[in-house]
Amino acid sequence: MDAFSSFFESQSASRNGWSYDSLKNFRQISPLVQNHLKQVYLTLCCTLIAAAVGVYLHLLWNIGGLLTTVACMGSIVWLLSAPAYEERKRVFLLMAASLFQGATIGPLIDLALEIDPSLLLSAFVGTSLAFACFSGAALLARRREYLYLGGVLASGMSILMWLHFASYIFGGSTSFFKFELYFGLLIFVGYIVVDTQDVIEKAHLGDLDYVKHALTLFTDFVAIFVRILIIMLKNSAEKNEKKKKRKD
Repeated sequence: MDAFSSFFESQSASRNGWSYDSLKNFRQISPLVQNHLKQVYLTLCCTLIAAAVGVYLHLLWNIGGLLTTVACMGSIVWLLSAPAYEERKRVFLLMAASLFQGATIGPLIDLALEIDPSLLLSAFVGTSLAFACFSGAALLARRREYLYLGGVLASGMSILMWLHFASYIFGGSTSFFKFELYFGLLIFVGYIVVDTQDVIEKAHLGDLDYVKHALTLFTDFVAIFVRILIIMLKNSAEKNEKKKKRKD
């Protein structure tokens, strides 16, 4: 009971001590790490542009599928195995992996454009806002405050993989698919916080590999975007079915 009471007291104290100045409090992050974070987020923006190019190439030539998935995974493995001093090569591999990833989700984007193009913009804006909010919360929080969630999220990811595997074997119902979808969204939102603080902590310990760190955050962004878009498409399809039933 003493542990719980001290926890809530510390939380209430932190809320009462909050002010606008706390939004600008980056004293816990050294200037070197701040510059590293700027480089990571700039690289992340470039990966999103490369992914958009991959989507566009799929819309032109219908290249997204198994081959682009394998190419994306191969590029990531090659990137992670390349030595850190080969910076240009690793940046090129990151952009290639992002492009192949964009082409891989191209069929989903194509479907969204056919159903309702506004859903695509809404999903991207929603993903960007969620990413900015949770990543910002991790930046403003105390160092290592949320790293303990990594074990919980890893367990959740393991459950998600087993559920996905079971659905392939035994088949999945609509409710099972919804649970898997929303549960996966919750997990990857949590990973934004954990991975952001993990990047900060690694940078403080001397790991300034901005290419690998940008890849980690890019993976989280795409995973959230895909799930939000699928949820919006599903809700839109359900609304259209209800309208048809009313007309009939």
